[in-house]
Amino acid sequence: MTKAEMGKFNISPDEDSSSYSSNSNDFSYSYPTKPTAMKSHYVDMDPENQNFLLESNLGKKKYETEYHPGTTSFGMSVFNLSNAIVGSGILALSYAMANTGIALFVILLIFVSMFSLYSVHLLLKTANEGGSLLYEQLGLKAFGLAGKLAASGSITMQNIGAMSSYLFIVKYELPLVIKAFMNIEESTGEWYLNGDYLVILVSLLLILPLSLLKNLGYLGYTSGFSLLCMVFFLIVVIWKKFQIPCPMDHDVVNTTLNGTLTHSAIATTVATAVVQNFTSDDICTPKYFILNSQTVYAIPILTFSFVCHPAILPIYEELKGRSRRRMMKVSNVSFFAMFLMYFLAALFGYLTFYGNVEPELLHTYSEVLGTDVVLLIVRLAVLLAVTLTVPVVIFPIRSSITQLLCASKEFSWVRHCLITVSLLVFTNVLVIFVPTIRDIFGFIGASAAAMLIFILPSAFYIKLVKKEPMKSVQKIGAILFLLAGILVMTGCMTLIILDWTHNFGSDGH
Repeated sequence: MTKAEMGKFNISPDEDSSSYSSNSNDFSYSYPTKPTAMKSHYVDMDPENQNFLLESNLGKKKYETEYHPGTTSFGMSVFNLSNAIVGSGILALSYAMANTGIALFVILLIFVSMFSLYSVHLLLKTANEGGSLLYEQLGLKAFGLAGKLAASGSITMQNIGAMSSYLFIVKYELPLVIKAFMNIEESTGEWYLNGDYLVILVSLLLILPLSLLKNLGYLGYTSGFSLLCMVFFLIVVIWKKFQIPCPMDHDVVNTTLNGTLTHSAIATTVATAVVQNFTSDDICTPKYFILNSQTVYAIPILTFSFVCHPAILPIYEELKGRSRRRMMKVSNVSFFAMFLMYFLAALFGYLTFYGNVEPELLHTYSEVLGTDVVLLIVRLAVLLAVTLTVPVVIFPIRSSITQLLCASKEFSWVRHCLITVSLLVFTNVLVIFVPTIRDIFGFIGASAAAMLIFILPSAFYIKLVKKEPMKSVQKIGAILFLLAGILVMTGCMTLIILDWTHNFGSDGH
């Protein structure tokens, strides 16, 4: 095209000629494309990453922070982050309170939520300074391949822990639901009432087919459904506190034992205590500070419950009017809402059963109330939510493994299926052979959750944020936070392993 022709169409000669299209008679002008330098070099090659909801896909980040305008409103971002925070950990919080006391639990809850918010601040600042919205990529920029492996490994461990906790709920609750529908009072060893067999069956018939799909975008909506289930669960927990009396005299104990608690281990414990010491009201008295062998699980359970950091950067990427200050407001609102939800669920669950709370609260209600209709609805809703969420959790793990091992290779159905089946087999083995969900919460909370909340954000911040000197208040704070994370992880892991060795052979209940 000559300069004269360019002038005719009011086009400057220095514009990229690739932005013009022509046919036999006319020229049409289209806006110039973005320069190559502005395009992200983090391109998703895996077709799995297409059409997947952002809050559930931890590996889908195609644009750098400054080049991709967000489209998600403040309110929807709060909802998405709340979805990322809340999970199966809420079912273990009453158990944590029963082994710490109300006051100590509140102190720990405040500190863990504040530390989690601080780590979000570090992560957002590091993302802006490091120029990436990909957690693994920040690790690569900070510490090379070791940093990438640490980030990817922590996210994978955390998601495997989440999968295991979901399948534990299936293992605990599905046999009770079947009993309720079939009106079975006592199990006589039927295979369809065995939680281990049911976990394998659900994994083969429901989870595996959904997990093998290349695009699982529609399953991302289960995060919203899960949040609604947990809100419903909280309402029922508060309601049942005023329906289930604490057996503080012979009449209440006898009435309860002759009613819904005939076969309950909790009722047996309470009845024995009352018979042995009728004047004692310890059973129905809340404790404020408790230290025992199970107290060590409180911090890992809380850290497991507040881990949402792999989802922070994707939500930040899509936030409309994106800025660190605006994203911190989103985080503050979400964390405060989950703080209240966690506190109320833990408090009312504890005040219902006191020291007899099991590591999975729903199972405690099932033992006490049997075929209660409202709890049956709650159990069905939670079972459906966690079953549909497992494929969503498998998705980022499989994508992360694929990117680590064979990022440059074309999509392969054989590899896709092998990774999926291997993940499901490994998770099923964990669920079958690990005695209690408490151990999953404890181990993952002390290792992967501590890495994602404490260690990685502070280490990435110290390494990548160059404009602040090492002697600045911000860097010193990050160093102290890193040291606190190492102390929490090593201390909790040591005490948990000691508890395992001293209680070897216990069923965990």
